Amino acid sequence: MISTQLSIFITTADCGSFSKAAERLFISPTAVMKQINTLEARLSLPLFKRSAHGVRLTPAGEVIYKDARFLTDYAAQSVEKARHSMTTNTQVFRVGTSILNPAKPFMDLWYQASSIFPNYALNLVPFEDNHDGILAEITQLGEKFDFLVAACESDMWLEKCNMLPLGHFEVMCAVSRTHRLARKERLMPSDLRGETLLMVAKGDSKTNDAVRRTLEKHKVHIEDTAYFYDISVFNKCAKSEKVLLTLSCWKDVHPALITIPVEWDYAVPYGLLYSLHTPAHIEKFIETLSRPK
Repeated sequence: MISTQLSIFITTADCGSFSKAAERLFISPTAVMKQINTLEARLSLPLFKRSAHGVRLTPAGEVIYKDARFLTDYAAQSVEKARHSMTTNTQVFRVGTSILNPAKPFMDLWYQASSIFPNYALNLVPFEDNHDGILAEITQLGEKFDFLVAACESDMWLEKCNMLPLGHFEVMCAVSRTHRLARKERLMPSDLRGETLLMVAKGDSKTNDAVRRTLEKHKVHIEDTAYFYDISVFNKCAKSEKVLLTLSCWKDVHPALITIPVEWDYAVPYGLLYSLHTPAHIEKFIETLSRPK
């Protein structure tokens, strides 16, 4: 369930060297280095600091390692529960998880409802945040996975799935650690005057369009991104002096960025996404969560 590259990354971090990881994995050190290099290139992030004494995680590597370990441990539990289900009546709720849409918020929901579903287990299904492919992932709700927890005000997303609202994430700004605004604890919209700000193109989110109008009044230069973020837009911000419009839930996504609240009232709803064609057991789960506490 967990990719080979991620497994090799975790083993290398645990061992502290490519050669020791190779011994544990029964492959060559060259093969380990190749997989790590490929993973770093795909993420556009340095994960290890290399030295003659071995390797150690970079700040970015620490973030990826923490979540990768969580996914690996939970995936192992899911496999064990799935095996157990072969001899019992246990069924599985499949929960999608990615860097920008992690499954962790679903766990709180599960603890609220799990007693009503004693014969159900959870199975995490990793997927990649790719702005070109995210709509295809959304259409697979009900097939590849049953649920996602995500920030969602996209008209294009909501044409393809149902959503149970759970709350709101505050709209914030992120900058590189060397940016002139990085030391501020809170921004005024006027602080952004003259800056170049990355944000999604207009037309798919009422809140984003309202933010755009506010920024334009303050003479902020806006550079459109694709409608949906992936890690590449965070990398672009980190490597430049541009500002990124972001959400409070993404403040730890990229260790090279500082996320700062802004003095405005903009927030984007988040919720539990599920298929338009809802099976009975999914409908029951949604109804359980919708009951007054």
